[in-house]
Amino acid sequence: MKKLLLLFLLILSFNLNAQTVKIAAAANLNFAIEEIKTKYESQNPGTKVVVSLGSSGTLYQQITNGAEFDIFMAADKKFPQKLKEENFVSGEVRTYVLGKLVLWSNMVDVSKGIEILADKPVNRVSIAKPELAPYGDRALQCLKHYNLFEKVKDKIVYADNISQAAQFAQTGNAEAAFIALSLAIAPEMKGNYFELDPKSYTPIEQALILLKTGQDNPEAAKFLKFVFSSECKAIFEKYGYLVP
Repeated sequence: MKKLLLLFLLILSFNLNAQTVKIAAAANLNFAIEEIKTKYESQNPGTKVVVSLGSSGTLYQQITNGAEFDIFMAADKKFPQKLKEENFVSGEVRTYVLGKLVLWSNMVDVSKGIEILADKPVNRVSIAKPELAPYGDRALQCLKHYNLFEKVKDKIVYADNISQAAQFAQTGNAEAAFIALSLAIAPEMKGNYFELDPKSYTPIEQALILLKTGQDNPEAAKFLKFVFSSECKAIFEKYGYLVP
């Protein structure tokens, strides 16, 4: 009985001492943030990193409605900047990576160029909702740049975030999808892609911010510092991001 009580007290003590960092992360970070999380937790055994993925717009709405995240890692600067203007943050908005937009498919050969979207083999193309997801916004910019929007607008299927846009194409609900390069080159994604001309869309400057709900969490500040380390730089570059 005494041994069980001692074990219970040890577990309770560990849980009380354990630190948690809650991250609201843009869906394009799906694979990269998992590697960063794993590496950070291995170097800080007493810390647990909890990641919530979604479109930047949806995460912004959750934060303004009271969701208690420590850090917001967005897919652009707009949403973190809005939070700063609305007094939800502690510190400055900082760019951590520059993203790249691609057209991806596992059903048709998109590697030759974006013009294939106007052809018959493509009946549906998935794009993340532009009002919520910066990559979706850039996808529309890209279509207009190539004078394709009017030709394909009736083919567009809108997804809640970029991961769902990729899922639509993976499962056959769309023949192609506009997604982040970071998702397209992940081992789990079996298909081909075409990297779009960066001049065809506004730069995807992904920024992060420490939220007021995380300003008293020392582990959150420590994690932020880690994101800008050489170790994380290597992970981001592995998934096709440019690190400023």
